[in-house]
Amino acid sequence: MTKTNPGNFFEDFTLGQVIEHATPRTVTEGDRALYGSLYPTRFALPSSARFAASCGLDPAPVEELVGFHIAFGKTVPDVSLNAVANLGYSECRFHTPVVPGDTLSTRSEVIGLKENSNGRTGVVWVRSTAVNQRGEVAIDWARWVMVHKRDHEAPAPTTVVPELARHLRVEELVVPDGLDFSGYDFAAAGEPHRYDDYAVGEKIDHVDGVTLSDAEHMMATRLWQNTAKVHFNTQARPDGRRLVYGGHVISMARALSFNGLANAQLVAAINAGSHVAPAFGGDTVYAWSEVLDKGETSAPGVGALRLRLVATKDRDEAMVLRGEDGKYAPGVLLDLDYWALVPR
Repeated sequence: MTKTNPGNFFEDFTLGQVIEHATPRTVTEGDRALYGSLYPTRFALPSSARFAASCGLDPAPVEELVGFHIAFGKTVPDVSLNAVANLGYSECRFHTPVVPGDTLSTRSEVIGLKENSNGRTGVVWVRSTAVNQRGEVAIDWARWVMVHKRDHEAPAPTTVVPELARHLRVEELVVPDGLDFSGYDFAAAGEPHRYDDYAVGEKIDHVDGVTLSDAEHMMATRLWQNTAKVHFNTQARPDGRRLVYGGHVISMARALSFNGLANAQLVAAINAGSHVAPAFGGDTVYAWSEVLDKGETSAPGVGALRLRLVATKDRDEAMVLRGEDGKYAPGVLLDLDYWALVPR
């Protein structure tokens, strides 16, 4: 009798199945430091305890994506250990800021299944929820992933594709208790641009680029205890290359967006996300953003920008998302739609 875990294959999932993921993970100041060493992030609020306290958040939270990656990593052994690729995200909301000392636990529910026409893979949709040690919801999100079948002859399940919101409305965002930008220190934050300085339809070229390395993306993925084979094992893919974890690209693009969006201090929600093309060590990542919408919140001095964050392989000075045929333009790696909280 085997005692090892081969991971779930497509035919192992059933609609409505609930999975309690091991292992709870305590967030430390080390996570903050390692995140800063892996990504060129400079946002003042998660970088400075004093700045965070001046905005009403004490202790200072870690970046939202630290909590997301940790919570996401918990789901991998049960959901995507045998994945071909993670395909997208939706309805991701950050409910409670994650601070050092918090312990995150994650559970998932299968909300959709669809076998692919090749009969060798299928798409699994799950809704995952991460709670802290007090039982408070920290993050919840939906994602869909393409998973190998163990037995190509296994019958296909009834197709169920869940209806997911295209985006959250500003009034559905959860603003952290106590957040107050009315005395915001623009000099310390690094840029003068506030809510009214951004216009819907505006595009921002973040200019800077970072070349991915196998060592760094594997270190990051191990940090989040993400064990998906394709990120580490050169024999897991026919091309013999290690696939960069999509979250690594998200964090890289978010960090690069500081140049032009330094005051987008907190990620409130991820409306949708697509990993358009694979990334590998040696690829150079650049980023640009488009302002999709704006809205005011009830918190003092706090506005919200709905942003499209696009990561590209190599420079895209024209900032083109799609070609005339409606398909993603060559070089696009990531298309991420999210809400960020900014000073008004």
